Amino acid sequence: MADLSKKASPVMVYLAFAIVYIVWGSTYFFIQKALAGFPPFILGAFRFSIAGMLMLTWCKLKGEDIFNLKTIRIAAVSGILMLGLGNGIVIWVEQFIPSGLVAIMVASAAIWFVILDKSHWKENLSNRYIVSGLIIGFLGVLLLFGNQIRQALDKPQSNLQILGMILLVFGPIAWAGGSLYSKYNLTTQRSVSVNTGWQMLIASLAFLPGALLKSEFGLLDWAGISPDAWLSIIYLILFGSIAGFSAYVWLLKVRPATQVSTYAYVNPVVAVLLSLIFTNEVIGLIQVVGLVIILGSVLLINLPKYRSVD
Repeated sequence: MADLSKKASPVMVYLAFAIVYIVWGSTYFFIQKALAGFPPFILGAFRFSIAGMLMLTWCKLKGEDIFNLKTIRIAAVSGILMLGLGNGIVIWVEQFIPSGLVAIMVASAAIWFVILDKSHWKENLSNRYIVSGLIIGFLGVLLLFGNQIRQALDKPQSNLQILGMILLVFGPIAWAGGSLYSKYNLTTQRSVSVNTGWQMLIASLAFLPGALLKSEFGLLDWAGISPDAWLSIIYLILFGSIAGFSAYVWLLKVRPATQVSTYAYVNPVVAVLLSLIFTNEVIGLIQVVGLVIILGSVLLINLPKYRSVD
């Protein structure tokens, strides 16, 4: 596989990181707003099916081959792991677990990238900047959401909340595994856009059994869905899925996995900042320290790349 990192435009890399950091950080906020109108499994199926069809239609209009069986197979495995399991668990548990606790569990994906990326164990585990950055970043996330953790643990936990926390252990593992599978199997000859479209479309099918088992289609009142919920799901389709996920898959193709995984630490920072802007939430000194620590950890993880450029 060719070294695409040397061919990728630095401007495009910075833009893609900005999209993944900022847009995905905002999705925590919009998922909760969309859940006020859509049941979780229908939300996932609707969001990813529409996004996938739009992406594949656009690729077809550009003249790309969208029915390559090897591309579809790779997209099926990675899409179900990342979106069906990884993102699907986040959508489901946000019904009854505080978003801060969800963000902490999801942030563990950055560590799982290193653990599961066996081909780069020697390179990553021997680099003190990467290892220190991963550990410090996770500690920063714990500080950032310390109050929410304490409040959540002080209350009696329902069976659903306990189940949700267990699932949140496996969700980031599925996401990291699917990401690495996509990175190492999506060759230079295969279109990122076509792969992304199929990942989303196939992942949308993974939500249907849950929607049917929970009778969500029969219970949903389409006419009663609020404008806020509709606007939120449109945002999730256009920005969270088409723009954000496409940028993420492309970054996996052109940058080291550990560098791309820093989104897991930056996203909670963006989520907190959005809460400060759009809600009455107040940030304390400990949270500010957590924010600074997280941003410092991202710098540490990326430092080897900066030094190699020098």
